[in-house]
Amino acid sequence: MVVTLQLRQIDLQPGQCLTLREISWAEFEAILEELGEHRAARVAYYQGVLEIRMPSPEHEVDKELIGDMVKILLDELELDWEPYGSTTFKRCLRRAAPTQMAVGVEPDTCFYIQNARQMIGKRRLDLSVDPPPDLAIEIDVTSKTQLSAYVALGVRELWCYGGGKLQVFVLNQAEYVEMETSPTFGNLPVIEGILQFLQLSLTEGSSSARRAFRQWVREVLAK
Repeated sequence: MVVTLQLRQIDLQPGQCLTLREISWAEFEAILEELGEHRAARVAYYQGVLEIRMPSPEHEVDKELIGDMVKILLDELELDWEPYGSTTFKRCLRRAAPTQMAVGVEPDTCFYIQNARQMIGKRRLDLSVDPPPDLAIEIDVTSKTQLSAYVALGVRELWCYGGGKLQVFVLNQAEYVEMETSPTFGNLPVIEGILQFLQLSLTEGSSSARRAFRQWVREVLAK
């Protein structure tokens, strides 16, 4: 007997992840519609595998603070940028039968930097025309589905934070290569700086950590 459940019957607790397999593109789009836009859950879809994650409070605090520090870096370097947060990026490429590439992902947060001017004023994205984000940030990534989705979409730079460690990956052909620092921010020791002020936030609070991080960036640039 086949048991069919509706999404409203599934209760995901913070920090949990639900994996569904053999999900068609049409089913993925129907699930996105049922979940709606105003929700806490994040999704990742790649070649029939769908993951629905419910972030924990700790996850959200880290996401916001790292995202804010990226904004500080961009502003202090006077780089143009457009924020796209947790936008759903999806694309289905129909190739020669019987294969196709179907992918969708919602970053914890993301930015257009190199392609910022092209994205000014855009509120609806079409990845058959628009580029993927230049920088995406994920917290507590343990999923191959998520990473495969980013590769398939062609996201140039991916930051992954978890377990007190920040990793910077840059797309090289069909795989991510870990770098010692971010090519977006030149020679700035962004990994060291962000980890330092994330730690500071635990004792001094997020507001103090942001202000101290901005001062640190200015001092490093002044050198």
